[in-house]
Amino acid sequence: MDKFRIEGGRRLEGTLRISGAKNAALPAMAAALLTSKPVCLRNIPRVRDIITMGKLLAHMDARVELGAMPPTDITIQAEKISDAEAPYELVRTMRASILTLGPLMGRLGYARVSLPGGCAIGARPIDLHLKALERMGAQIITTHGYVEARVPADKRLRGGHIVFEKITVTGTENVLMAATLAEGETLIENAAREPEVADLADLLIKMGAQIEGAGTSTLRIRGVSSLHGATHAVIPDRIEAGTFLVAAPITGGELVLEGCAPQHLTAVLWKLAEVGVEIRQEAADRLRVRSGGKLAAADVTTEEYPGFATDMQAQYMVLATQATGASVITETIFENRFMHASEMDRMGANISVEGRQAVVRGPTPLSGSEVIASDLRASASLVLAGLVANGSTLIDRVYHIDRGYERIEEKLSAVGALIERVRQGRS
Repeated sequence: MDKFRIEGGRRLEGTLRISGAKNAALPAMAAALLTSKPVCLRNIPRVRDIITMGKLLAHMDARVELGAMPPTDITIQAEKISDAEAPYELVRTMRASILTLGPLMGRLGYARVSLPGGCAIGARPIDLHLKALERMGAQIITTHGYVEARVPADKRLRGGHIVFEKITVTGTENVLMAATLAEGETLIENAAREPEVADLADLLIKMGAQIEGAGTSTLRIRGVSSLHGATHAVIPDRIEAGTFLVAAPITGGELVLEGCAPQHLTAVLWKLAEVGVEIRQEAADRLRVRSGGKLAAADVTTEEYPGFATDMQAQYMVLATQATGASVITETIFENRFMHASEMDRMGANISVEGRQAVVRGPTPLSGSEVIASDLRASASLVLAGLVANGSTLIDRVYHIDRGYERIEEKLSAVGALIERVRQGRS
């Protein structure tokens, strides 16, 4: 099992290229199941979840061809689907496996998908997905850890009026994909507005889908009889970009981020500016970031897009440990997403957690320690903490970070960090 060893206290300086968004690539890969024609996806990050999704699609008898890296091109052709099942042994570590449900139902009218796994950050039920598909004519049972869904013989899913009780990104994506091949029109209200959802809609439109309202809370989809192949480059990873936007000021450094999408980072940029971070947009896809001097505490509340992303909460907590004053961080999306706080406290942070709020008092010097990553974004926060800490930090269970960050240790090493990947048992 891999670990990261980090020698802290190094100033980061240089240029980093942002990878494609994992959370856009995964639904795009699932969307390839909607057609028998080739779908070529570009700017795909080489991370563990992408490899797992590729294995899952291959299990269904799709042809999956990986291009050179980095970045990776992937061509997927599901000319026939011989097995409409997402088995537990393939998807137990990846929640995005549930994204195969919508396209399988749209194209075949049948799917058997294992209930998803992934990070232990709290309940992420799929009941909203299932209720929506039932409104579209699906018959669904959940048994032995699997969702089995089908439409009656010789019938297609039918369009429907879907109003999500709460915003769900994967639920919106699943219904959006299913609706492209449904009979009639589907109206989705209270849809997720995340850039990754809009990116999926862009791909589906290239494939021949009829979709209106991408990027808004109301989506209108007119079902078509079939979709065709397409070529599509996924959007940059806004969470990777946000992580590096924090790395520069906490280390007293200066970084240039290339290939990013500043328009997807508005809430993060505003909050970092409030704290005292200097950020300048130098081009449409280029940001320069550095500390503006003393960092000042500021409260933050996670919200659905376009609010401050829950996936940036742990990284912001590290920044707050280096800011003067008390920062109150309120987590509204997941109920169990402060597990990294206790590990940061072991490194010298002053963080108190009560329910869905954490109070971070700073600035506090951090010292290198042995810590354990509990989930993907917690892993990133511990890497950031290790960069600013005095001495050596050893982070266990970094397989979490490999799920969503492409070669993060290589990228950080290139801009001055002392970080290495080590195997368990090595000194």
